[in-house]
Amino acid sequence: MRTAKIKRKTKETDIELVLKLEGSSLIKIKTGYPFADHMLYLMAFWGGFGLELTCVGDLEIDAHHSLEDIGLALGKALNTALSDRKGIARIGCAKVPMDEALSEVVIDCSGRSYLVFNGQEHLPDYFAGQEKDVWREFFKSFASAAGINLHISMFYGQNGHHLLESVFKSLGLALSQAVMCKYDIIMSSKGSIEL
Repeated sequence: MRTAKIKRKTKETDIELVLKLEGSSLIKIKTGYPFADHMLYLMAFWGGFGLELTCVGDLEIDAHHSLEDIGLALGKALNTALSDRKGIARIGCAKVPMDEALSEVVIDCSGRSYLVFNGQEHLPDYFAGQEKDVWREFFKSFASAAGINLHISMFYGQNGHHLLESVFKSLGLALSQAVMCKYDIIMSSKGSIEL
């Protein structure tokens, strides 16, 4: 069973995380920022992952440090759970509507981190108690620590909650495809995936 346990503590955040790519439907998330709990729950649920996550962060400032560090911890957990990435499909893609909003996520677990975050102009400047840019920071941290190429496109929408919900559902579905064990080899013409 592919799993990872991460503990990360700084002056800004204290995070404990357990990620199970299969064999568990347990999802327990408490970040101190309920909107983030909801989004991360959606990702794990639609990805079919077990995820236990707690974060105590400096929310008296804002959610920036918490979301950035959760992204780093979650990315590190995914990277650890995938190990040498032998046998995985590597690439996943999903497009999900949420009422008036539509988003797509495309992933390559290539070992090379990169984030493309399109459509941020559709998000309200400030919603769920935070500025919209905290989400780009989350995804940037996640992609970097996971060693994945992550392309997110929010095509249209009027409601910030709906837009991010469509993104996180798409992320879960795309990840479930990308990490699925389908082959007997490492899916790289180079013969290895370097992180």
